[in-house]
Amino acid sequence: MNKNIVYFDNAATSWPKPQVVYLTADRYSRSIGGSPGRSGHRLSIEAGRIILEAREKLASLFGISDPFRIAFTKNATEALNIAISGFLSSGEHCVTTSMEHNSVMRPLRAMEKKGIELTVVPCSSGGELNPLDIKKAIKKNTRMVICSHASNVTGTIMPVEEIGRFTRECGVVFCVDAAQTAGAVSIDVEEMGIDLLAFTGHKSLFGLQGTGGLYIRKGLETEITPLLRGGTGSRSEFEEHPDFMPDRFESGTPNTPGLAGLEAGVSFIMEKGINRIRKKEIELTRYFIEKLRAFTFVEIYGLQEAEKQIPVFSFNIKGVSPSEAALFFDEEYGIMSRPGLHCAPAAHRTIGAFPRGTIRFSLGYFNDTAELDRACAAISDLAGRRRVS
Repeated sequence: MNKNIVYFDNAATSWPKPQVVYLTADRYSRSIGGSPGRSGHRLSIEAGRIILEAREKLASLFGISDPFRIAFTKNATEALNIAISGFLSSGEHCVTTSMEHNSVMRPLRAMEKKGIELTVVPCSSGGELNPLDIKKAIKKNTRMVICSHASNVTGTIMPVEEIGRFTRECGVVFCVDAAQTAGAVSIDVEEMGIDLLAFTGHKSLFGLQGTGGLYIRKGLETEITPLLRGGTGSRSEFEEHPDFMPDRFESGTPNTPGLAGLEAGVSFIMEKGINRIRKKEIELTRYFIEKLRAFTFVEIYGLQEAEKQIPVFSFNIKGVSPSEAALFFDEEYGIMSRPGLHCAPAAHRTIGAFPRGTIRFSLGYFNDTAELDRACAAISDLAGRRRVS
């Protein structure tokens, strides 16, 4: 890791990863390399064992009793597309929120053109959702409620458990986008009433890019049309695609080195303890919020309550565009951040930052308060230079 870099872009992808993730992926590529489920030799069998272990670790982390309810995908976006376009049909109604990422909104808008009815429940200017507004939006033809577990713009955590109770009572399928929370916030699909859970491997799960998955509640898989069909390594005597989990949604050779790394990342989380990880991130969040509030020239978006958000901060500096600020932070202080709309224009409209966008600092487990102090020095320096000019 470059000691001169402060990495505050963990909402896009986490970095650095635990050392064991790199070593495990490298070991697979150098010492195993077989194609899982496609041969009977020892290397293929070992590759299959690695994927099974990744599935089992994730199931344990998410409170899933049957590991084979998890279908691996290349990211949360693919998982969400399977859940949305594979499940909804013309004439059916779907409820979502105004804080969603485009990985939810774009598939939904595409399905809207195919005849589904869509209700977007507005959130507060801090990105907070009243769960009763979801309940009020449910109608007789509502088939799905879908929302993020936490916003990638403000970090606001959504009331998933409360929504899950409503949807179970109404017999509506509940899909959760856990791209920002998987590995950082405790998730139990049964306790939270989650029917479909989309997650990515390369963020707080500490895996490599190109990994993710979709949990599908038992019995629901037959109601979801796969995005892809092809080789699965199973039922090769048939030209029809398998209808059982997880093969129904896992066509083609998987990213086995990536999944080996993902298993190592999940093992790291379970060893540290997700509550310990969450506690540290709350402490960092509280620390940085207090620092940002001291700047009169900084506009902060979101709830600004450490216990109600993940460590994602959107802000603007008066008189400075987000892109100008991000470039300054990078070139002058080695701080990696992300400016703009963060693939979530609806969220930026909700918080009043559209079309300008914001600067986003997104922290992770490996950040510390010294880096936050450096960030505050950079913010103060940039604002001072702008005032002088």
